[in-house]
Amino acid sequence: MDNLWPRLVVALDLDSEIKIKQIIDKLSAKVEKFKIGPVAYTRFGPNVIDWVRQKNAEVFLDFKLYDIPNTMAETAKAFIDLDIWAFTVHLKAGRDSISILTEKVSEYAKEKNKRAPLIFGVTELTSKEASFDQILNLAKQGKKAGIQGIVCSVWEAKAIKQKTGLLAVTPGIRPTGQQTKENIISDDQKRVANLTDTVKAGSDYFVVGRPIVKSDNPYNSAKNLIESAT
Repeated sequence: MDNLWPRLVVALDLDSEIKIKQIIDKLSAKVEKFKIGPVAYTRFGPNVIDWVRQKNAEVFLDFKLYDIPNTMAETAKAFIDLDIWAFTVHLKAGRDSISILTEKVSEYAKEKNKRAPLIFGVTELTSKEASFDQILNLAKQGKKAGIQGIVCSVWEAKAIKQKTGLLAVTPGIRPTGQQTKENIISDDQKRVANLTDTVKAGSDYFVVGRPIVKSDNPYNSAKNLIESAT
């Protein structure tokens, strides 16, 4: 299952500089992508991006942009200057706003002779219940607006890929035996799954945080998770 390593995105949702650096050091030999969200970025700013880039890994910046078009576009320009791999936008911002965003991202990247980051649309958080029709409608609007991928649970990934052709990024991955609401204690994720289900659903990337970064041995936890997929 070595071919699954490039699809793993490890979420650095931690408030400790030492811990974040340790996680990156221990995993960067196999893990190619790390997700940085508001927790780490608010505390450490662009430094946390540098820590990832110094290990020749890619940054997935998860800010879920949701604002007026100009504000989102100016923020995305900063992302391009930081040379990130991808970032998220909340699809509830609306098709028109996201269309403007995707156009500005493309224009600015060409102007600066830099790569344009992938834009992944967030439909509904996996901590919430959501109907498939709601999620599919948002995904279709995002597709028309020019995004490249969708952040969705495993349970929606296959159908959304078939109906939109978008890349599927799936959070809420749990080790086998811990993937149901009933088996997870104090877990705020609701639409979760194990890695076997994720692979079967055809997810292009899967995001894993706590099962790896909160463990005593992050590398072994990541390795065991990868090897659990059948």
